[in-house]
Amino acid sequence: MKKLLFAIALLWSVNLLAQKKDATPKTYDLLIGTYTTGESKGIYVYRFYTETGRTAYLNEVDGVDNPSYICVAKNNRFVYSVNEIGADRKGSASAYSFEPKLGKIELINKQPSTGTGPCYISVDKGQKHVFLANYQSGALSVLPVNKDGSLGAAVQTIQDSGHGVNKSRQEGPHVHTAVLSPDEKYLLYTDLGTDKLNIYRYKSGQDKPLSPPEPSSFDVVAGHGPRHLAFSPNGKYLYLVTEMGGVIYVYDYDGPKSKQLEAISMLADGYKGAVGAADIHISPDGKFLYATNRGDANEIVVFAINPDNGRLTFVERKSSMGKGPRNFVIDPSGNFLLVANQMSNDIYVYRINKQTGKLTLTTSKISIGNPSCLKFTPAE
Repeated sequence: MKKLLFAIALLWSVNLLAQKKDATPKTYDLLIGTYTTGESKGIYVYRFYTETGRTAYLNEVDGVDNPSYICVAKNNRFVYSVNEIGADRKGSASAYSFEPKLGKIELINKQPSTGTGPCYISVDKGQKHVFLANYQSGALSVLPVNKDGSLGAAVQTIQDSGHGVNKSRQEGPHVHTAVLSPDEKYLLYTDLGTDKLNIYRYKSGQDKPLSPPEPSSFDVVAGHGPRHLAFSPNGKYLYLVTEMGGVIYVYDYDGPKSKQLEAISMLADGYKGAVGAADIHISPDGKFLYATNRGDANEIVVFAINPDNGRLTFVERKSSMGKGPRNFVIDPSGNFLLVANQMSNDIYVYRINKQTGKLTLTTSKISIGNPSCLKFTPAE
């Protein structure tokens, strides 16, 4: 009798595990932000299949000014975008309703970004605020999120000041990204113009949710121009890519007490071309880091991550197959990497070798005007 009960319990456990495995989404919605100064009309939605890397067009929302960066709310019902407008006009942020099963996306409202040239947007898990990086004016803005998903007027704006050593690129502050720490106790944002990585405490219930700790910033090498950030899946390490230096900084993350572990170049030995490092992401299993370099390189650089100390070891560099690999994304299954080449109007799909981290180009490709941001969200 005991053997029979054990067998039944074992069978139940196996079935439960199989159900959990089958519950993992096999299809996702791929949302594509673009610049609308060319052939693009706005934000596009494609269906993505994680077993094959195949894509299929679903929907789009037109008439949106330069939705160059987007983010998706945790409940999967709302999407937010910047409207990246230059120095001569004020920028804004837009809220959209989203139906993942159909890929349907519709504009809800817009709000001023309280700055110019907003280039990055993120939203907290509780859907209380969105955070905007205004590149041109060098300001970070906080906008509240209403219960219906719409955006309210900005409740806080942090204006950076200063300049860097590169007179043509660092004549003033240029805020480039705004990323919440995994526990959402801190918001980190980069300033390309002043060569600083800034960190602020975040408390969603306060009228002004951001406040500076001590210290409130970290310096990088003058002229490197910090751009984008990525946390390791376990939250222990923070990785920063610098646009003008083509260098990745590795930090032992501990809020304002974080310590730099190393700085490693993503450039090939003897490289003399233009540098335009752009985006950085880590595989879902935490084993590999990927970063893109635009300029004259137009490539994706792969590093292995040491699980004991977070340090990086070069693996390979791979052509992005186009010009201006501004942004890329790794699908949640970890099987594929998609890179958006802004200047050549295309998105290429690579299969990831989960043992080596190396990339293999597939036959999947999306032709779309000036793609600049890729985001995945469950379709099921």
